[in-house]
Amino acid sequence: MTPVSSPSPHGQSPLRTVQVLGGGNAASGAHVRSLAAGLVARGVKVTVCAPVEADRAYDFTGAGADHVHVPRSSDPVSVAALRAACADADLVHAHGLHASFRTVLALGARRVRTPLVVTWHDRAHAEGARAQLLRLLERRVAKAATVVLGTASPLVDRARRTGARDARLAAVALPGPREPVAPEDPDRSKARAEIGATGRPLLVAVGSLERHRGYDVLLDASRALRHLDPAPLVVIAGEGSLRGEFQRRIEDEDLPVRLVGRRDDITELLAAADLALLPSRWEARSVLAQEALHARVPLVATRVGGVPELVGDAAELVPYGDADALAGAVVRLLADPGRRELLREKGARQAATWPTEDETVAQVLSVYDELTRPQPLI
Repeated sequence: MTPVSSPSPHGQSPLRTVQVLGGGNAASGAHVRSLAAGLVARGVKVTVCAPVEADRAYDFTGAGADHVHVPRSSDPVSVAALRAACADADLVHAHGLHASFRTVLALGARRVRTPLVVTWHDRAHAEGARAQLLRLLERRVAKAATVVLGTASPLVDRARRTGARDARLAAVALPGPREPVAPEDPDRSKARAEIGATGRPLLVAVGSLERHRGYDVLLDASRALRHLDPAPLVVIAGEGSLRGEFQRRIEDEDLPVRLVGRRDDITELLAAADLALLPSRWEARSVLAQEALHARVPLVATRVGGVPELVGDAAELVPYGDADALAGAVVRLLADPGRRELLREKGARQAATWPTEDETVAQVLSVYDELTRPQPLI
């Protein structure tokens, strides 16, 4: 339900906020769009600073926000554009590490009088010298922010260790209505046929083809699945730098895996699956895990980051990097319809405990009000 617009809590002009988004993954982009729509509906003026491609993808202007094109870069031109957009803001809210760092540069000394809220949606993934650079950026951002919001408890703990003066757990909703798809739904059968999973189990994983996603471990695990009758099909939706390496392994080792690239029908693909797989090295508030539980699709995931907190006992959790444990969990679930049905029921109950879009907007607005409320004279 769309909330009724409310006047500014200050009783004067509307609260003026700037939301800063970098390239934006699916989770942060959808969150900013949902947040912008909810804030505008409550009488808040919202400007979204993001690359023009992000506005095309998430339609911030359609949500009632103003959009200012700011390239995903920390060069002087981009920082100057961001500085100009934030000049009249009562509060600035940046999403993600790189967008937050650019915002710190843009605000400069103005941070003393312009509150900066930062939301960390996930950890930045890198190795070697780049990992050290990212830790430096994290420290700079954490110390500069008025409040750091983390989408999972491990991110809140990380912000505190990094020097944040105020770090809190963020309420973050999965935007949009979601209705489970019945097993006999004809669209489900059609999706399975199109992907090549007629008469065999369909296992679906979604995410970029990068090392931290754990797909090398999933390929290792898939070797054990070839011997099942019928052998399941593992479908990985996403693109990334390791596509060539993974495709060669699939062909050389004759693995029952298909790389299907980026898809705009992830909801339908997931609804057609028998199991969802999340083999990542680290996750905060995984969109795939949320989508799977909403869709009543049993989930096998690694016990990492914010995943246990997110799913509770509504998924099969295995250690990261253990291909045998991952394959074993899949084999057991495929052989146990009762366990799969129990996970579907638990998943629906767990999903019902997650914050709604209205609750997410309300929490963020309460933080804004706290930071912009005039302080009493002593």
